[in-house]
Amino acid sequence: MENQSESAAPKNEEPQTAVPPHGTETDEISLIDLLAVLLRHKALIIGTTVFAMVFAVVISIISLKLPPDKSFLPNQYTCSANMLINDSSSAGGTLSSMLSSSGLGALAGMAGISAGGSTYSALAIYLASSNPFLDAIVDNFNLLAHPKLEKSKSPKFDSRKMVKEQLSSSMDDESGVFTLSFTDIDPEFAQAVVNFSVDWLQQRFDELGIDKNKIQKENLEKNIDSSFQEIQSLQDKLNKVASSVSYGQPTWNIPSIALETTKLEMELTAQQEVYKQMKTQYELLKIEMQSETPVFQIIERPEIPDRKSKPSRGLLCIIITFAGFFIAVFFAFALNAWENIRNDSEAMAKLTQPRKAGGRNRAK
Repeated sequence: MENQSESAAPKNEEPQTAVPPHGTETDEISLIDLLAVLLRHKALIIGTTVFAMVFAVVISIISLKLPPDKSFLPNQYTCSANMLINDSSSAGGTLSSMLSSSGLGALAGMAGISAGGSTYSALAIYLASSNPFLDAIVDNFNLLAHPKLEKSKSPKFDSRKMVKEQLSSSMDDESGVFTLSFTDIDPEFAQAVVNFSVDWLQQRFDELGIDKNKIQKENLEKNIDSSFQEIQSLQDKLNKVASSVSYGQPTWNIPSIALETTKLEMELTAQQEVYKQMKTQYELLKIEMQSETPVFQIIERPEIPDRKSKPSRGLLCIIITFAGFFIAVFFAFALNAWENIRNDSEAMAKLTQPRKAGGRNRAK
């Protein structure tokens, strides 16, 4: 019975093979294949990488030997100036009223500066990118005569764009220090631009009337100087009258001389009193200003840099070398794929079949 049941079993069953788990063997084979491809084309990879490295070194040396105005990769120098912007008194409507009265309110709104929560530091950043500021730099240094702008169809737009690309401004919120930088191939020119920019911003802050104490101090200095000159003038007139009396005058002219002398003495006394009051006010204002921080204060003027800020030729050589290596690896895999296709008859038949079909159609 057992033999019969065994004979009754189907004889056409094939033994089932165990399917290897997904993982190690196929991955190991694929990695070995990749490594084999790289080793097979190692000459291409090494040669391309070495060529890229030598090429990067050569162009770096050539860029150093050429004059800065003709070099395709010239050394560039960055000059910076630091200014302290005091925002302690900008809260509320002070700055908003200043912007509105100066006509900058709408422009500041377009630049993203809200009138309600404006700060002097935000105003400084806005002014450092405004068109009047850029135009002032262009006009002062005659940048429209630059070779890049000689054939420009829109010189004003292109000149502003050129200055923007070289100019940068930033604000440190913790310290309140506003930094303005300019980058150029000529370090002395970069320093001159930054100095002009700092003076322009300081003058613009003064024109807006933001720092009241500073404006009052300047006005007092002018008035004190004018009053002192008036005192000297009156004193000289009195001396002339006294000298004319000493040289002898007709008796009929003595009353007019006495009247003129009295008038000059009264004017001199009044002017001296005015001078004394203004001088006292000036000294008190100086004491008050010493205890306060000005809204706009220049901390550090730009210096002529003796080291370049960019480009980093060493980093450029590294990038070009790695780029050459990865391009060579890509070509190695591309060549290997093409060789596999050429050795595969079915793949070649698929590639050549459209050509044969086209030939038959033309024959018909």
